[in-house]
Amino acid sequence: MYLPKQFNHPEHARAIIRENPFASLVSNDDEGFPFVSHIPIKLIAHDADPQKDVLLGHVAKGNPHASFLRQRPKVLLTFMGPQAYMSPAVYPDLVRVPTWSYVAVHVKAEVRLLEGEEAKDAILKQLIADHEPPYAQQWRSLPETYTHAMLNGIVAFEMQVLKVQTKVKLNQHRPEAHAAMHTAYESGSESEKALALWMRRLGMVL
Repeated sequence: MYLPKQFNHPEHARAIIRENPFASLVSNDDEGFPFVSHIPIKLIAHDADPQKDVLLGHVAKGNPHASFLRQRPKVLLTFMGPQAYMSPAVYPDLVRVPTWSYVAVHVKAEVRLLEGEEAKDAILKQLIADHEPPYAQQWRSLPETYTHAMLNGIVAFEMQVLKVQTKVKLNQHRPEAHAAMHTAYESGSESEKALALWMRRLGMVL
C-alpha cells in the first residue's frame, strides 16, 4: 500500500476491521496470479499490540482458495471502509484537482488451517455472535446431520498477523479544505456521512 505519512493511522486499524469485517482475502494461484475470496473475518485482539492479533475465517471446501492456503499460507487481507469522491470545490482557490477519500487496512498474515468440527463450530459461533446473536440458538437446535454437513463443507483457519498498514485518506494536510469537506460529506450519501464522522474522529473539525 502506498502510505504517505499524513495518512498513516495505525491506531485505528482494529476499529476499521471491526466496523468493516467483510475482507478481500488474497493469495496467489498455481500460476502465480492473485486469487481473491471475499469473506467475513473475526478479529481477536492481543493486548495493546495489533501486530500480535489473530484473524479467524473460513472458505467453502470447494473454493480453490482452500488449496492455495494449504500450499502457500502467507496471505494479504484488505478491509475497505467508507470511500467517496471529493470535489476541488472544497478549496478556497481554483488551482486544485479532484481526489478520492477513503479508509482502508491491509494485513499480511500467516494462515493455520483448523481441523475438526469443534474448531470450525467455534469460529462460526464467534461470527454469529458478532452479526446475529439470536441465531445462535437456532444453530444449536438444527439436526446434527445438517450441521455436520455444513461444517464438513467449509475449511476454517486462523491467521497470525505479520504486518498491518492503515490508511485514512481525508486530506489531512490541507486544513483550508476541512470545513467545506465536512459540510459536503455530512449532507451526502451514507459513505460520505461516515467519512464526515472520521473527520471528527481525527479532530479535523470541531
